[in-house]
Amino acid sequence: MMKGKKTKGLVIVYTGDGKGKTTAALGMALRAAGHGKKILIIQFVKSFKSYGELKFVKKFNCGIEIKTMGKGYVKIKGDRFPFEEHVKAAKKTLKFAKDQILSKKYHIVVLDEINIALDKKLLTIQEVTDLIKQKPPDLHLVLTGRGAPKKLIDLADLVSEVKEIKHPFKFGIPAQKGIEN
Repeated sequence: MMKGKKTKGLVIVYTGDGKGKTTAALGMALRAAGHGKKILIIQFVKSFKSYGELKFVKKFNCGIEIKTMGKGYVKIKGDRFPFEEHVKAAKKTLKFAKDQILSKKYHIVVLDEINIALDKKLLTIQEVTDLIKQKPPDLHLVLTGRGAPKKLIDLADLVSEVKEIKHPFKFGIPAQKGIEN
């Protein structure tokens, strides 16, 4: 940090239709953990319990915690839950996120796939902007997922859009361990 320069906790949004939004947030978390900071990643929509990042934090105890609290992707092939169950899980996850954000235990809190929860109407933009406005001034808050609403983009300090140019899935290559999960 440069002397005399003001720092503050940033609101960071990773959005867009390309692969790499969660990966960018994980990279930031890894960087902060390298400096001895505590990071919490809260997964809003994901439910799969064997993602590589989950295995990594369990194996290395590196200051990064991940809480997977979703019911899985909403309204896509294989969705086993009624819409109301997804809404209930998202609301519960948002409350948990608020409690953790206000605890002041973390340097960074990542709300992974919260933009999907907004896009699918599991949460309202008002609920999310209210949460952002309550964050402690020195906490960095990262929100990921495609389709970030304009109001969220306007509120953020840093926004990066990940654009898909080409993806192996479109050529019949399924998700692979260590790349997508």
